[in-house]
Amino acid sequence: MTTKPILSLALAALIAPAVAQAEQTYNAELNARLPEAIREAGSMIAVTNGSFPPYEFVEGRTHTGATADLAQEIAQILGVEITHATVAGLPALLTGIGANRYQFAMGPVGDFPNRREANDFVDWVQEYVVFAVQAGNPEGIVSLGTTCGKRIAVMSGGSAERVILAQSEQCEADGQPAIEVQSYTDQPSSILSVRSDRADAFFSSQAPLTYFVQQSEGALELTAVGQSNGFPSLMQGAVVPQGSPLGPVLRDAFQILMDNGTYEEIMTEWGLENNMIEAPGINLGEAL
Repeated sequence: MTTKPILSLALAALIAPAVAQAEQTYNAELNARLPEAIREAGSMIAVTNGSFPPYEFVEGRTHTGATADLAQEIAQILGVEITHATVAGLPALLTGIGANRYQFAMGPVGDFPNRREANDFVDWVQEYVVFAVQAGNPEGIVSLGTTCGKRIAVMSGGSAERVILAQSEQCEADGQPAIEVQSYTDQPSSILSVRSDRADAFFSSQAPLTYFVQQSEGALELTAVGQSNGFPSLMQGAVVPQGSPLGPVLRDAFQILMDNGTYEEIMTEWGLENNMIEAPGINLGEAL
């Protein structure tokens, strides 16, 4: 079983929940359904592409946040150890799982049909995509339609990057200036570009942006909240190789955590109660 690491990140320490979760009951039936290689090794590697607060805080080999807490509980249910690895960017994460270099990613990673050529998604949260801007919103960014000619930071290879690139093409088609799209491999670098006035906004998932705004001491604010912003119902989850029996096992482990209240407890402690879903599922996401 895994043990919960000490919070070494200053950011994570600011909001780290103080309540420990109850020990989970080992489920022999789920353990027996694990891929043979995982069951024999007694461990599996979860890959991430860097900090995604408040789901994931990464410093070296130390992983904390809601995702790490849920991984710890799932490890107890399955009777295996979950260790962590970090790669640069979402494309490397998806490729690494599809090539079986890593067993899975806890995520949450955006679930879209075009990402399922080599992977399956075990969805466990719903997300929304908004903008983080400097306080006072000096560039007046209130929707996708107001981003023409602006400098917009996004995560490289992510769904927000695809949406903002499509919007830039629409801007030019409408006779307006193209968007200056700035792609970064991690969330902290992206938000720093806004704080240092190298970008006018960071377009990304609402949960991490809410966290960054809360920690900015009034320097940042959210905008375009409550709008679709180019997205359908946005599901996010864990990622496994396509067709792997690990997918249904993780889904059923998440269901156990939902049934016994642990999922709600962890999500609420990390301020993610508005991102909870009623039941986990496989490949629930819609196309952009």
